[in-house]
Amino acid sequence: MKLIDVNTPSSPYSIYLERGLTGSIPRRLAKAFPKSRFAIITDDTVGALYGKTLQSGLEDNNMQCELFAVPPGEASKSIAMFGQLLSSLAQHRYNRADVIVALGGGVVGDLAGFVAASYLRGVRYVQIPTTLLAQIDSSVGGKTAVNLPEGKNLAGAFYQPSAVYIDPSLLATLPESDFTDGMAELIKYALIRDATMFALLENGPRVTAQSSRLERLIERCVCIKRDVVTADEKDTGERMVLNFGHTIGHAIERVCAHKGIPMTHGRAVAMGMAAIAAAGECKGLTRFGTSDRIENVLKKNSLPYSIEGFDREELLDAILVDKKNMADKLHLVMIREPGQSFLHPIERALLPEYL
Repeated sequence: MKLIDVNTPSSPYSIYLERGLTGSIPRRLAKAFPKSRFAIITDDTVGALYGKTLQSGLEDNNMQCELFAVPPGEASKSIAMFGQLLSSLAQHRYNRADVIVALGGGVVGDLAGFVAASYLRGVRYVQIPTTLLAQIDSSVGGKTAVNLPEGKNLAGAFYQPSAVYIDPSLLATLPESDFTDGMAELIKYALIRDATMFALLENGPRVTAQSSRLERLIERCVCIKRDVVTADEKDTGERMVLNFGHTIGHAIERVCAHKGIPMTHGRAVAMGMAAIAAAGECKGLTRFGTSDRIENVLKKNSLPYSIEGFDREELLDAILVDKKNMADKLHLVMIREPGQSFLHPIERALLPEYL
């Protein structure tokens, strides 16, 4: 088993990574939190696959446990669902000695993490991510949030988990479209920090849930994020590079949500990465030919790569409400070439030149 320590200033914790890890998680939780009750927060889909088994496993280890399932999908990442879960915990008389278990993908992890950060001004929680996107990205680093009608992740907290348990074998039940969505974030990590990994994605066979190298790729992404969030826990400097492709990507998600057009996070980020790389080339900030290489890797993984067809003014308006903006400047994440990312602050008035 791989053990990855995350030494954030606010709260150090460990990430456990191994195929087949899920079967031992109840025993591990019982040992780590022997006097706690557990509240498993999941969604209806993951709950049916793994929730009852986890609950039974904890009960077999003489631990008290309740399961709280929300509808699957981004709509559950809301203030209303956040409030319902807080009320449920209070009704069941959970206290500060107890532990929330986030079992699911990015939506469940973000929602359950924010509930943990808020209930009784903070209770412990652990992450058991069940999607590729959550395993390599959202379960690590302590960003928790819900969406508002005005935009994504506008209400939340930086709140680190007590532990993260990553089992790549859980991805075997993940729909192919969801796995593809996670590949966008995996490609992002290669682009911002690891040229060798990008070359592997570029020249090697397509990565699938069954790939023998998947566990190693997950580990590499987690280690990159570990290093970044340890250096900048609260997203005031270096951590911003993790948002490569996200400025435009979040704008795409917001525009699509307002129009009722289906759009996933990974696909939006894929388009955002391709667009900002092309803009970087036009500005002389990104090595010529990089955007073509990115486009080819996105195509290889059945991800979109063009923002053609989106209304430019709508995207600009959506970008300007992004929480990552600071005062009168935007901090765009750019790459010089695969593996080399940097922050590029610009005046708001110059944003149209980068779309």
